[in-house]
Amino acid sequence: MDRVLLIEDDDIIGEMICMYLKEEDFLVLRSHNGQEGLAALREFEPDLILLDLNLPDFEGTELCTSLRNITPVPIIIISSDSRVSEKIEAFTVGADDYLCKPFSMHEMKARIQALLRRFKLGHPPETPKLQVEHEVTVPAMDLNINLEKRTLYVRGESIEMTFSEFELIRLLYEHPERVYRREDLINALRGFDSYINDRAIDVHITNLRRKIEVNPKEPKYIKTVWGVGYKFVM
Repeated sequence: MDRVLLIEDDDIIGEMICMYLKEEDFLVLRSHNGQEGLAALREFEPDLILLDLNLPDFEGTELCTSLRNITPVPIIIISSDSRVSEKIEAFTVGADDYLCKPFSMHEMKARIQALLRRFKLGHPPETPKLQVEHEVTVPAMDLNINLEKRTLYVRGESIEMTFSEFELIRLLYEHPERVYRREDLINALRGFDSYINDRAIDVHITNLRRKIEVNPKEPKYIKTVWGVGYKFVM
């Protein structure tokens, strides 16, 4: 049974979401503020987090950053703010999806399932020690990716990434020189269930360049193909 941590201070919305998800066979724990949410994260160990941006004790994106620093599980923002700038900021600080209130409970469930499916594919159960881990190395940039553990080392340093960032670098790395349109990357990262747009892809690429490039303004590895999209150069 998948475990969902809901951080929502509005009692009506909170109870509706809890009731619906429990009926759909999710195990749900609701926190009424950010402090409760942080404490519940450690004790409840959720598979996914639903986070309201408007909380009484935390600025929403601030809390999202704190949660992302603790856990790699998917985070879906739920907010009444539909501005594109707010959505982009949420993706920048580690959110994996964004739902605008009011939203359909069926859509919420579809997005939860899509993110959980992708997250579990990237976090398979631990394998016996005798099994060789799937690890690939690119000496030219001293980049080491362990697909089993979802870890990335660049020039000997461990790099922290969101779920979406890792999926993006893995896709680009596994198909060097292939040019991906933004539409291709959107479909690969989210499927058709979740909200994401061209601008969000650009934000993820910018964040990745900051993490792996020596000079992000003159990238050597993640190249822009103007008018089309992006490619990974070995």
